[in-house]
This record gives sequence, C-alpha cells and structure tokens, in this order.
Amino acid sequence: MLSSSLQAARRRPRSALTIFRHLGAAGLFALAILDSTPLPTFGGPDILIVILVATRHTPWWECVAAATAGSMIGAYFTFHLARRAGRAYLDSKFGRGKVPKLLAIFHRWETGVLVASTAIPFPTPTSVFFAAAGASNTFSTKKYLTIVGMSRAARYSAVAILGDLYGRHVLRILRHPTQYWGWFALLLGIIVALVAGGVLVNRRLETNPSTQPSALGT
Repeated sequence: MLSSSLQAARRRPRSALTIFRHLGAAGLFALAILDSTPLPTFGGPDILIVILVATRHTPWWECVAAATAGSMIGAYFTFHLARRAGRAYLDSKFGRGKVPKLLAIFHRWETGVLVASTAIPFPTPTSVFFAAAGASNTFSTKKYLTIVGMSRAARYSAVAILGDLYGRHVLRILRHPTQYWGWFALLLGIIVALVAGGVLVNRRLETNPSTQPSALGT
C-alpha cells in the first residue's frame, strides 16, 4: 500500500511536466509563472527547457524568452501581494517559524541574496525572497523586476545553451542533483563569492565620499 502511494506520488510531477511539455513554449511560460510563486515546482522550468531544447521541439532562445517572461510575471504577483499584505503574507505562505530566519538572511544581503536565489539553477526558496523584497519596501518595482529579469535571463540562457549542446546529460544532472553535489557546491561557492564581492564594492562606493559627485560640481 505504501509503495503504491510512493509510486503514485513520483508519477504526479512527471505527468504534470508532460502536460506542460506538450504545450511547448506556452507551457514553459505558464510553468515559469508558477515557479515564481509560493507553489513549488522543484526546478521545473529548468528541466522543461532542457527537454524542449534537447528534443529540438523549441529553439533555445524561444525557451529563454518564454521562461524569463513567465518568471517575471509570477515574481511581480508575489512581490505585489507581499507589498500589500506585508508580514502576514509571508507567515501565511511560508510558515511563521521559518520567516524570521529567512528575513534575517534577506535583510543582511538584500540584492545579493535576491540575485543568487534567482540566478542559481538549484532548488532554492526563491519565492520567499521575492515576497521579502515586497514586504520590506526597500525595492522599487522597477529595480526589483530589473534584477529578477536579468538574473532569470542569465540562468535560463545558460541552461538552454547547455541543453542545446549536451542534451540528456544536462537533464540527468537536473533530475538527480545530489549525485553531482560537489560540482554544485563549487558553482555555488563561485557565484556567492562573486555576488558578495559585488555587494561589498557597491557598498564601499556608496559610503566613500570621494566617489560621490560634489554638490557644487558641474
């Protein structure tokens, strides 16, 4: 009985992904919207991009455009709802016990954690940081969507190009990431180091008076 239940649970994500796959770029667009909301897809857009590109059903650039556009729409919904509802939205969607720790991470890094969680092709609680950006009132809608759009476009472009070049090998990695944890850890470390370095440089430029334009300048 238990084994049959587990088999049914494993089949559900595949059957759902199959539905989106048959819809092509439109299905990818819809899945990317869901992926940027509190509804988890467990890297669904990344896997679907590789499937569509590897099977030559959809050009890689079309997949990138569809996934990025859908992700930005979903991210905007999450951001807007959190901005209107505030902390109550975070508690209701992500659990009252988890929210303080996640908010502490966000408030410490802000732009850095938003870029990292959006750009890294690895299952991360991205939607909670989208909601935190809205609830914190520290991001304008334009700045937020610019960061999300650029980060998602870079992520999906990398996945799509790799899928176009290596096909099923990339799909195997995305479906079984724990088998390649060493490479993921190295990639994560490099990205985090780059993001942290960029944030530190940006803060120093903002706080160093010599880099600021003079009030009496031309």
